[in-house]
Amino acid sequence: MFEKESEQSGRAFIPLVYLVDDDEDFREEMVAGLSRLGLNIHGFHNAEALYRAYAAKPSQIVIIDIGLSGEDGLSIAAHLRSSQSVGIIMATGRGAIEDRVASFQKGADFCLVKPIDVRELAATVVALNNRVNRYINLPSLHTPQWALVEGGWTLADGLGHRLRLTVSERHLLARLFRERGNTVERSALVEAMGANIYDFDYGNLDTIVSRLRQRAKKANMHLPLHAIRGRGFFFPD
Repeated sequence: MFEKESEQSGRAFIPLVYLVDDDEDFREEMVAGLSRLGLNIHGFHNAEALYRAYAAKPSQIVIIDIGLSGEDGLSIAAHLRSSQSVGIIMATGRGAIEDRVASFQKGADFCLVKPIDVRELAATVVALNNRVNRYINLPSLHTPQWALVEGGWTLADGLGHRLRLTVSERHLLARLFRERGNTVERSALVEAMGANIYDFDYGNLDTIVSRLRQRAKKANMHLPLHAIRGRGFFFPD
């Protein structure tokens, strides 16, 4: 199916697709079916597993179940859409219009209602790939190599971009870099910044992270700092 689309467009590019759904039967059925139809598809059971894979190798399209346990699909979609050019397909087990509207408000390109026929999902992936191929036909030639330099006061991505850090950002990233690839609890990050974990307003932690992401974006740095709802943050290896 996908090979035919590629031949018609004169391209051999097959997008990388990630699917996140905590229903193991559905996930395995869709991954197997989409693979048979020629898609490069990988399945994950929750947000954290998806973020780890995405940080290591970003996909061009993500299929997300809305009703995930832990961090839900709408939160994942909003996070990916805020900083990435990625095609997003939402799946919902409820036919309520509210779910579909919320999906589009969070940046989804399509929203499908379960049960979903694998052929419909494959056709949606193909259509979405054709819609966003102006982004995915330009593969990155380099992978960022993140490092803290100049005594930890500067964040470097190895691609020529640097960001001078504030005191709070320096302590925050130093703690995350010591445990790269692992989720660091919110309380541990607060402690690393020298604050009292019992008196600290944890909303300020989210503000610090949000401002860091915004400053990095202005410096042309795509910071892979991911929030794990109810737990903390992690920075990939």
